[in-house]
Amino acid sequence: MREQIYTIPVNEAFDDPSGKCPFCLLYEKLEEDELGLILGASMMQPDVRIQTNEKGFCGKHFNMLRTRKNRLGLGLILETHLEEVKDAIKRGGFFSRDKSAAPKKNIEKLEGSCYICDRIAFNFDNMIDTATILYERESEFRKKFASQECLCLPHYRKLLEASVKMSKPYKEDMAADAAKVVDAYMDKLSKDVSWFCKKFDYRFENEPWYDSKDAIERAIKFLTAE
Repeated sequence: MREQIYTIPVNEAFDDPSGKCPFCLLYEKLEEDELGLILGASMMQPDVRIQTNEKGFCGKHFNMLRTRKNRLGLGLILETHLEEVKDAIKRGGFFSRDKSAAPKKNIEKLEGSCYICDRIAFNFDNMIDTATILYERESEFRKKFASQECLCLPHYRKLLEASVKMSKPYKEDMAADAAKVVDAYMDKLSKDVSWFCKKFDYRFENEPWYDSKDAIERAIKFLTAE
């Protein structure tokens, strides 16, 4: 039942004509949905507020929320989150006898905590699992998979990790298809980055840029998924 929930978005990402890593597209969609929910429908739900009060957000997602229009909503979230943080830090103050509640430990826990990251991670892992299931079950999906232009390195790794649950023939076929996509994209990307660098040599200044103008951005995205 669970994979059925994710089948539509996974297929849509693999049908996308942009040439981007389909898993990057899925991650970005999940992130956008969570950002919209946390300052919208989910903001005043008691169970959600309990979690955001406790977990807070990472720096990346705090800043993404800050750029949204609902600054009052973010302020309300921060108001109750700060109360939770203040209580945790005071409870583990310097003179506290509870060594497990030391300020350092509580701050470290907070620094590694993000409500949005946790929500995305849960759904994203299920989407990757769904992709492996679809690869096993549907020949049409296998064709779509093999025809992709890009798989970024972090999501390529996660895909290979998820493939351990697949039956051996499909696991090997998917690994081979994924390797071909990654190898072809790396070859093209390397040429584009090299040409980008050459364009700063006066001998090539009158030559066309071809596909190299955004080569730096694409290389970073490929290497980091960011």
